[in-house]
Amino acid sequence: MYVITGAASGIGETTKRYLESEGHRVIGADLQGTDVIADLSTSDGRVSLVDQVADLTGGRIDAVLAVAGVDINGPETVAINYFGALATLQGLRPLLAKSAAPRAVAVSSITSVHPYDQQMLNMMLNGSENQAKARAEVAELAYATSKRALSMWIRRAAISADWAEAGIPLNAIAPGLVRTALLTRLFEDPATERRIKAGTPMPLGGPYDPISAAELLSFLSSEKNGHITGQTIFIDGGADAIIRGDTVW
Repeated sequence: MYVITGAASGIGETTKRYLESEGHRVIGADLQGTDVIADLSTSDGRVSLVDQVADLTGGRIDAVLAVAGVDINGPETVAINYFGALATLQGLRPLLAKSAAPRAVAVSSITSVHPYDQQMLNMMLNGSENQAKARAEVAELAYATSKRALSMWIRRAAISADWAEAGIPLNAIAPGLVRTALLTRLFEDPATERRIKAGTPMPLGGPYDPISAAELLSFLSSEKNGHITGQTIFIDGGADAIIRGDTVW
């Protein structure tokens, strides 16, 4: 039994269809058009997600894929991309713990290695949601900062008792430019397309279809993944290698 947030569009929708084609039962969650309707920008919505999933699954699941996210600046980005993702993973962890082969994976972004706001990042990692959202009202880079915070949290949490000692691999993927409806709209403006591609150079094939991300998410959330944990795996056509070069060593 799989649970995917952000299942109504983009990478989440493609991943849901891919997993179902492989014979898995998948519970999709989003704002509309899915099995579970929940707004992850709010505390009530996060609680509702967990409650609905528990009701639909009998309290036991095998994998959580926290895909839901928004590609904008402002408080909503902080609320959904970071705190909503954490609430999904932490809230559903007790249901995962009942599985014989539990797995969890989130969707970060290539922007996790882009410039970010240090003050906002610290607020997120400290769990100060209201302060981080207030900072996002006046500071730029909320999207990149939210994804950086998510990757950092994944790395820290993955080796904790709640996850590693409980036998639950916890990872993230960091897509580059993916051909979703959002990217198509952004690329309608040639100047915006040039700016985005300059910020995320992808020498290996350029932007790609969501199925590539879906296949990686499927592997990380399957029993085939026995020992990968705490990682953000870049699926970005080489963008991270260009942006960070040798600084990762």
